[in-house]
Amino acid sequence: MAGKQDPTQFGRLLEELEITSIAARSPQAKGRVERLFGTLQDRLVVELRLADAQTVEQAQQVVTEYLPRFNAQFAVAATQPGSAYRSLSEHSQVEMLFCFKYWRTVGADTVVSFARQRLQIGADTQRRSYAHARVQVHERLDGSLAVYHAGRCLSTTPAPAEAPLVRARTGIRWRNNWQASKIQPSLDGCWKS
Repeated sequence: MAGKQDPTQFGRLLEELEITSIAARSPQAKGRVERLFGTLQDRLVVELRLADAQTVEQAQQVVTEYLPRFNAQFAVAATQPGSAYRSLSEHSQVEMLFCFKYWRTVGADTVVSFARQRLQIGADTQRRSYAHARVQVHERLDGSLAVYHAGRCLSTTPAPAEAPLVRARTGIRWRNNWQASKIQPSLDGCWKS
C-alpha cells in the first residue's frame, strides 16, 4: 500500500496472528522494563553467589526458588481473572505462520530463485503456467523452502543450474588467417601476438 511501510518478519507474524503490538513510547515505560531487567540481573547474581551455585543445575534450582519470592513481592494482580492468551484456530498451520516469507516473481522458465537455490514450479489444475506470477517463498525454520501462490502451496522440484549467457563479443573481429593478423593461439587457449 502507498504510504505504508512493509512490516518486518516479526511485524508480519503479529499481523497474521492478529496481535497488536504496543510499543513503549515513553521513557517512563521503557524505564519500567529496564528497571525490572536490572533488578533481576543484579539480584540473581547476588542470589547465585549467596547460594554458592557452581553448576547449571544448581543455578536452575536457585532461580526456581527465587522467582516465586520475587513475584510475591513485586507482582500486581490482574484486573480480570483468566488467561489473556487465546489459542490458535484449528485451520491455522504453524509452519505457514512461523517462517520467513519473501516475495519473488517467477521467471519465464517457471523457475523461482531464492538464496542461491532454484525451484521449478510444476503445472497444476489451477493454472497451466506460473511464468511471471508473483509468489511467496516460505523459508521454514528447518531450512526447507515452500512456494505459495494465492494461499496454495505449489509443487516444486529443484531446477537445474542456470546456464551461462553467451553474448557476442564487441570490438575487433579476428580473421581466420592467424599469420596475417600476427596473432597466434597458444597451447593454453590464450591469444598471443
